[in-house]
Amino acid sequence: MGNQTSQSEFILLGLSDLTYSQVSVFLLILLIYVATLVGNLLIIFLVVSDYHLHTPMYFSLGNLSALDIFNSSISTSHVFFDVITENRLISYPTCITQVFLFIWFGSTEFFILDIMSYDRYVAICHPLHYTTMISIHLCVQLAFFSWLFRFICCLAHTFLALRLAFPDPTTIPGLFCELYQLLQLSSSDTFLNYLLLYFDAVSFGVPGFFITFLSYVYIFKTILKMKLKDGRRKAYSTCSSHLTVVFIFFGTSIFNYYQPKSENSLAGRLISLFYAVFTPLLNPLIYSLRNRDLKGALQKILPRKGTMS
Repeated sequence: MGNQTSQSEFILLGLSDLTYSQVSVFLLILLIYVATLVGNLLIIFLVVSDYHLHTPMYFSLGNLSALDIFNSSISTSHVFFDVITENRLISYPTCITQVFLFIWFGSTEFFILDIMSYDRYVAICHPLHYTTMISIHLCVQLAFFSWLFRFICCLAHTFLALRLAFPDPTTIPGLFCELYQLLQLSSSDTFLNYLLLYFDAVSFGVPGFFITFLSYVYIFKTILKMKLKDGRRKAYSTCSSHLTVVFIFFGTSIFNYYQPKSENSLAGRLISLFYAVFTPLLNPLIYSLRNRDLKGALQKILPRKGTMS
């Protein structure tokens, strides 16, 4: 058995065992990644450039888009490298860095989604008090706290992962390095790792989920009481979009990180592919296509290009 001092690299399975469909899956992932970059960068550009979008809701949406770009880039980087170079090896430092960054950005996204749900709760259930309860300054503070707090928590997970020993050679049955895979493959005692992981989930993940869930219980109660159909339709459209993203992100993440140990690596990779590659693409599609403000900001830019040409 080797340990972390002698373990210089891992074998990352990636798409290498998909003999006949490897190229097709690679092209699909590449297409999704490019669409994810374009969609999320467009949202960030619109939020920054249009002063009408300088609001708490769109500030949080800009944060969400940035996190989606980071997560998507981390999860696809080695897939592209593997297919182009036909090299399945990944160095130990690179693997640990992927683990740290993906946990950091992914867990920060949980917090940003909570902030967005609270914003929608106040906007719909307490519209007259919105300006006193929510401000762009407050959202900046909450977002900064989310990024910093999750950075510190993920450092703790990463430092505990550094003490793990692995058999040599070690094959990681995934598209990229994830913490739960290292814990399953380790030959060391992982009790402290799992203890911290479950403590983190129970202390912050579960309360965050219930905050979002309860927020939308009150939101939908308020929507049902609305007399104007247009107002009800607009509120329902906005909230259903956000709730769809929340359940997809929470559901796939919880299933992947807290599933029992399984020999079916393909199923695990499909789940990872969904929440790490597909979900970042769904966010700009769901929010942009059903949001009048973003459509209006985009329409302000398009005519200018048409006039110049």
